[in-house]
Amino acid sequence: MRRVEVESFVKSFILFFTSLGLLIITLFYINYTQEVKTLEERIFAEMRVCSYDLKCEQFSIDFVPLKNQENYKLLKTDGLSAFFPIPGSQEFVMEIKLDAQALQKQIAILQRSALWRLSGTMLVVLLLSVIFSLYALYPLRNALSLTQEFIKDILHDFNTPLGALRLNSAMLKREIGDNTKVDRIEQSVQNVLDLQENLRAYLYNHEAQKERFALKSLVDERVALLSKSYADISFKVDVDAVTLLSNRAALQRVLDNLLTNACKYNKPRGSVMLQYDADKKLLKIIDTGKGIKNSKRIFERFYKEQERGIGIGLHIVKKLCDELGVKILVESEVGVGSTFTLELHKLVYD
Repeated sequence: MRRVEVESFVKSFILFFTSLGLLIITLFYINYTQEVKTLEERIFAEMRVCSYDLKCEQFSIDFVPLKNQENYKLLKTDGLSAFFPIPGSQEFVMEIKLDAQALQKQIAILQRSALWRLSGTMLVVLLLSVIFSLYALYPLRNALSLTQEFIKDILHDFNTPLGALRLNSAMLKREIGDNTKVDRIEQSVQNVLDLQENLRAYLYNHEAQKERFALKSLVDERVALLSKSYADISFKVDVDAVTLLSNRAALQRVLDNLLTNACKYNKPRGSVMLQYDADKKLLKIIDTGKGIKNSKRIFERFYKEQERGIGIGLHIVKKLCDELGVKILVESEVGVGSTFTLELHKLVYD
C-alpha cells in the first residue's frame, strides 16, 4: 500500500470503528442497566412471595418495630430490602433482605454475560470496519492508479519532443554561435527536464531502495552540473568524507531542487554554499538570494512566491525527505538569503 492509501485506510477504519463502537457500547450499557433493573424487580417479586409463605432461603427475615417504614417499597441500602405488614400485628413489620454480597454475585453474572456479548459484538464490528475500510479504499486506489498511469504516459511522451528540442538547439548553437535566445531555449528545456524528473520522483517510493555512497561525491557532481548553467553564481563546498546509506537518486532530487532554487532566485553574482556539520550530521545549503516571505508555507503544494515555476518543487522535496527519514528546516530573510538544513542522522553509515 502507498502511504496515502494507508492513511486513508487508517482514517476510515478509526472513523467507522469508533462511531459504531461507541453506539454499540451505549446500547449495551442501556441494556445492562435495564437488566439490572429487571433483576431488582424479580428479587422484589420474590420478596413479596416470601412475605406470604416465608419459604425463601436466599433472603434474611427479621421482625422490627413499626415506626415510619413504608411497606411494599424496595430499598437499596446495603443490598436490597423491603418491609411487609404482618397480618394481625400493629406493632411489628417484617423486613426481608438480600445482603450486598449475594446481590453482587447476581449482578456479576449479568456483567460477565454482558461483557461476553459486548466482546463478540465488538469483534464483529472490528471485522466489518476492516471490510468497510478496504471497500472504501478501492475508489481511491483506482483513481491513484489511473493518475499514475496518465503521468507515466506523459513522461514517456515528453522524451520525443524534448530530444528534438535539445538536438536542434545544439545544432542551432553550432551554426550561429553563442546566443542568449538559444541559451534561454536550452534553459527552458532543462526546466522541463527538471519538472519531468520531479514528476517521476513523485511517483515512486524511494525508502526501500538503499545503497552506500559518499555525500561529497554526490554534492560535487550536482554542483559541477549546475555551475555550467549558472556561471555568475559562485559555489563553495565544505563537505567532509561521510558515507550515507540511503536512496541516492531520491537524495539527488532533493539536492537538485534546493540548489536549482538557490541559483534561480539568487542575486546577480551571488553565492551558494554547501556546509556539512559532522558532529550534528547536518547539511546546510546557504544562498544569498531574494529570501522567502512565508517560510512556513514554502513546502505546501502549489505555493509559490515568484512568477516562475508551478510550486511543486519544494513540496516534492518535503515528500522525498519524509520518505528518506530526513528532517528539513528552512531559515530565511527577505533580501538577505535562505538556509535549508537537512538532518542526516538516519542516513549516515557508520
